[in-house]
Amino acid sequence: MTNPSITGGTSLEQRLGAYVLPGAAPDPRAALADAHVARELGLGALWIGERYDSKDLPSLAGALSQAAEGLGIGAAVTHPYVRHPVVLASMGQTLQALTGGAFRLGLGRSADWRWKAYGLPSPTRRALGDMASILRRLWSGETVEYEGPLGTFASLRLPQVIELPPPPLLLAAVGPKSLELAGAAYDGVILHPLLTVQGVADSLAHVRRGAERSGRDPDAVHCVAVVVTAPGLDERQTAVAVQARGAGYLAVPGLGDSIAEANGWAASDLAAFRAQSLLSSPRAGAAGKGLTPEEMVAAARALPEDWFTSGAAIGSPMECVARLDDYVEAGVDEIILHGARMDQLGPLLGAARDRGQAHERRLG
Repeated sequence: MTNPSITGGTSLEQRLGAYVLPGAAPDPRAALADAHVARELGLGALWIGERYDSKDLPSLAGALSQAAEGLGIGAAVTHPYVRHPVVLASMGQTLQALTGGAFRLGLGRSADWRWKAYGLPSPTRRALGDMASILRRLWSGETVEYEGPLGTFASLRLPQVIELPPPPLLLAAVGPKSLELAGAAYDGVILHPLLTVQGVADSLAHVRRGAERSGRDPDAVHCVAVVVTAPGLDERQTAVAVQARGAGYLAVPGLGDSIAEANGWAASDLAAFRAQSLLSSPRAGAAGKGLTPEEMVAAARALPEDWFTSGAAIGSPMECVARLDDYVEAGVDEIILHGARMDQLGPLLGAARDRGQAHERRLG
């Protein structure tokens, strides 16, 4: 599924990127330090998981475009409705110009609780499909008239269109219908953390089906997988990076069910995990965000251990490289490393390079 217009190489290290400012960001300037480390490590891309507090997507991406020249920069993700289509189109093409054509715009639905709290409608699949169409038309210089779930727009137009290809559009998707939409209407898909290798392969089958039904080349749809990774971390660091994070995803109604279904995990195990009084307490909040990492690790013990070992890259740096290779074999073009901090990824990148050099020597 490799799309050469999106990724710069096919070796494992060229496929790897990581989030800047993972989790809460009390000081967004730390993203610049992350960019410096990423360049030293040889990562191929930096990704921004937007939060509506101190992790504003265009501000961070604009700063990174100048601090991380030569690296891809991506949104994984932002959402429709929080920005007017013209504002989103303007942001996308401005960042594409600032990065010299290396920006990727990822969109996603998020969770219903967020939109209820914000007084905004929950994005539907139709809205996500319509947004992709509107953005492409605006970037091509068209004047857009539209009436639908995104609103009523009499005449949308970008007075200035940049002289670069528009940024690729990626859709974060978990369920079969959203995955098919990614194949039908987007340039690529962003797969959710905690999917097993088989879960990724099955998810990509839905993406391909959506592309084929729409008359598109399924091999042209780019696949980005977010993989929770704990390379050479100690027991506590691994538990916080993997179990606490994974438990948070699985605690969310809808999202957790889709992850479990994609992996073929038992719904009864998920229900028993969610029935814990700690997760249902008012203090827990959405996705257990009100709990400490240690409390989420404790809650995760109610789940089968292999849910975490099969849905993440854990162990020595070389063991993590082997698992990441498995995801590539399943059809992944690019991987966002999640869980471990940027400054903990050096041994993994070193192992990937060593393995690649050894392979080249055997071929040579």
